[in-house]
Amino acid sequence: MNAGAMNSYSRWKTLLAARNLAQVLVDFNLGFENLMMHKLRSLLTMLGMIFGVAAVIAMLSIGAGARAQVMALIEQMGVRNVIVEAHEVSAWEDMEKIRKISMGLSLRDFRVIQSNVSGIVQATPRKRFTPGRMIPKPQHDMPVVYGISPNYQQIGSLKVVAGRFFDDAENDRAAPVAVLGQGAKASLFGQTEAVGQYVKINEAWFHVVGVVGPQLSAQTSGDSLPAQDLNNLIYVPLYAAMFRLEDSRSNMKDEIDGIYLQLSSSLDTLATADVVRSLLNISHRDAGDFSVIAPAELLAQQQRTQHIFDLVMVAIASISLLVGGIGIMNIMLAAILERTREIGVRRALGARQRDVIRQFLVEAVLISLMGGLLGIAFGFGISRLIAWLAGWSTVTTFSSIVLSFAFSVSIGLLFGIYPARQAARLDPVEAIRYE
Repeated sequence: MNAGAMNSYSRWKTLLAARNLAQVLVDFNLGFENLMMHKLRSLLTMLGMIFGVAAVIAMLSIGAGARAQVMALIEQMGVRNVIVEAHEVSAWEDMEKIRKISMGLSLRDFRVIQSNVSGIVQATPRKRFTPGRMIPKPQHDMPVVYGISPNYQQIGSLKVVAGRFFDDAENDRAAPVAVLGQGAKASLFGQTEAVGQYVKINEAWFHVVGVVGPQLSAQTSGDSLPAQDLNNLIYVPLYAAMFRLEDSRSNMKDEIDGIYLQLSSSLDTLATADVVRSLLNISHRDAGDFSVIAPAELLAQQQRTQHIFDLVMVAIASISLLVGGIGIMNIMLAAILERTREIGVRRALGARQRDVIRQFLVEAVLISLMGGLLGIAFGFGISRLIAWLAGWSTVTTFSSIVLSFAFSVSIGLLFGIYPARQAARLDPVEAIRYE
């Protein structure tokens, strides 16, 4: 093929593409005019697409918000950490049964773990204590006291926003010093400066030396993430909590109720958690009075659960889109009966079957397109409303918008094919004579 022929062929392809584009624009204009002629019917047909797209976006936003919140909480707990939690039993009889088998979590367990598990960078026991009375009187719930070692600041990623954290010397001598969480500070002192003040916990006075920044908290209780307002805490030296704060049932309770371990990057967190679990099972004689939490394991579990949740939510919300698609098919079949004469005239004037198919497909896609756009706005509004009313964290992602919009347009195209083919198959002569 010479250069002239190639140029002619290129010009022909360009003209053909321009003609096809112009024809599509004409079809879109005609389709839009037909929809505007029956505004109410078009709107009612779009409702299925609007609600379907809005449901997909809202559900995925709720899921993304929950995932972001849990991920942030797990990151705060530390993916290199392993946490041992004692199981608290409220019934006296149940506690007696457990004590016949196991003496509960203790400092001895802590020392055994330190001696037998290599690669531990930081470690601290924890003694949790809920006071019976406190001065100043809290404005809200009673703060919980955490007796921990100073290195908990690094393990728990605590950021001191006022004053300082207590040190090893103060921990060794059970010094009566305290560091307040944000919630405890607001509940006890309001807007007043807390550092330098004193807090009376039961019968012991503690000097406030610092305040830490806000912490994320688990909203629900479970075996993995126990519900705890991490902002309504008072941190005191471990030995101060054990020796200065009285507990009327201390003879039956665990000596400590938690152990925090921070591991080096060279260790397998999940394997180390299994080793810790095995060591404690031996000393506790399989009493089942503790749990070992590995945030890295929680992270993997959360990702698997979230993937299943997203699939289920999208499947449920897609039902609305399918119903909307059936509505589009129904209205397009009804439109064929109304416009049979019009179709016959177009065919008599030279319109081909594919021209009729394209015309009806364009109208079906326009319905789903406009319904999808309205559904995006509606879904975004619903997710914001849910976040405001329920206090949930919602995150509307670009992928959820693209997914729901593409699905709605695809549904409109799919359910518009059959009515379009039915319209194209009408006999022109019979269509013109149709009343």
